[in-house]
Amino acid sequence: MASTDLDPPPTAVGDTPAQRKRNTGEVPGLKAYGLLYGSSPVMQELYAQIERVAATDATALIIGESGTGKELVARTIHDHSARKAAPFIAVNCGAIPDNLIEAELFGHEKGSFTGAVQGRIGYFEHANGGTLFLDEVTEMSPVRQVKLLRALETGTFFRVGGNDLISSDVRVIAATNRDPVAAVKENGLREDLMYRLAVFPLRAPPLRERDSDRELLAQHFLSEMNAQEGTSKVFSKRALDVLRTYSWPGNVRELKNTVYRAFILAEKTVEIAHPHLASRVKKPVTQGDAMNVWVGTPLADAQKQIILGTLKHCGGDKRRAAKALGVSLKTLYNRLGAYENEDTEGGEATPGSEN
Repeated sequence: MASTDLDPPPTAVGDTPAQRKRNTGEVPGLKAYGLLYGSSPVMQELYAQIERVAATDATALIIGESGTGKELVARTIHDHSARKAAPFIAVNCGAIPDNLIEAELFGHEKGSFTGAVQGRIGYFEHANGGTLFLDEVTEMSPVRQVKLLRALETGTFFRVGGNDLISSDVRVIAATNRDPVAAVKENGLREDLMYRLAVFPLRAPPLRERDSDRELLAQHFLSEMNAQEGTSKVFSKRALDVLRTYSWPGNVRELKNTVYRAFILAEKTVEIAHPHLASRVKKPVTQGDAMNVWVGTPLADAQKQIILGTLKHCGGDKRRAAKALGVSLKTLYNRLGAYENEDTEGGEATPGSEN
């Protein structure tokens, strides 16, 4: 059910109403701290920890599962620190090839390796005076970790292929979705680097530990989408039950994308099928031009079956299918886009999705 493909376009964010358009007053009971939302005890504890570490220049290590908002925690620390007017640079260490990560972090001189047609500064220099956020730091090879450790301890480094010692005033915040102690035992993280990074460890709690936040967060995301689109859609009673009872293994990211997908599919009432039940929905019976949908099929699933069945009957012609369904072509494209992402996660293909 988790997806990262449906994130709505980013909006301007900050600490004041003038800097952002996210108003928690729309959802009674939902508290906010910087870029974070949540009223549960574990989030209140996290806010208190952020308040303490933001007042210092200490290196911090954020530990949390994927989708818990580790970068938002790092940005909130930055925004509440004395460095808030300086750059915040986020780097996903796991997305950079091992043979390039040193040059990305520290820069390189012209001709230092094949393809280095000109010199370039790295992320440490780009973040000078501000904060450098290193996500998935445990994905760096031990050899590269040595260079990072030296930069953290001395505040200096050499560009790749360079002989000049470079100084940079940077506050480093790192993050990982692994247990750091286990990563050390598995040789995925140097022990000395772990201790250097974890001067102040913080834990981003998973959504299953935030019972009181799930419905509030979903209402918040729905309010944002209603504001963006000029609509007034609401959750059905069944959707609210799912929001409260499902464990959300993909955490806030999964919740947000699920609400976004359901919002696209909804006319006025937003339906969210329980994933454990959705997998057991019976397939419709098709005979010629007729389709029989089973009694008890959730409304959202019935709509999906009818739309995909009509598209198949129309030979994948979306314009013809939209006319037969009595909806606009744009609405059909929106529905199919949501279904395609939904089915990609389940390993299925959407009929006519290639047209």
